[in-house]
Amino acid sequence: MVNQSALDNIFARRSIRRYTDQPVSEAEIKTLLEAAMAAPSASDRRPWHFIVVRQRATLDALAQSHPYAKMLFEAPLCIVPCADPAISEAWWVQDCSAATENILLAATALGLGSVWIGVYPRAERMNAVREVLGIPESIVPLCLIPIGHPAERKQPRTRYDASRIHREQW
Repeated sequence: MVNQSALDNIFARRSIRRYTDQPVSEAEIKTLLEAAMAAPSASDRRPWHFIVVRQRATLDALAQSHPYAKMLFEAPLCIVPCADPAISEAWWVQDCSAATENILLAATALGLGSVWIGVYPRAERMNAVREVLGIPESIVPLCLIPIGHPAERKQPRTRYDASRIHREQW
């Protein structure tokens, strides 16, 4: 049976960069983190850690530290997925990326806006985020996820491109 609401949520997920000043509740944050940790993980290693940032001074410091994270000056929340490569050296990027996508989809389902801001593999971005958040050198910050109640609306869409589909062989 088709779960149309799940498909609608996937198509509705858009990068939202403007937020109201309404806070994200603790219950919503827990739901986002539960969704993250429901992601698939190679050999069920789950190399992820998540930093929840709500303090305005820290959000502003993150916004200043990253050239594409200026929306953090408005966002009431940022979740920072991080990895411990010692737990899953070969697959941590895929595992933490799946967790990130689950957060983005869960945010959409909750009526929140979010956007994926890349940090890894840029050394200058990783170092800046590590410095702001006190992340140990052995832990890798994958990305920043600003989250809040949207102050902008975007239409659902698909970017299906039949020219990118190959069947059986290239």
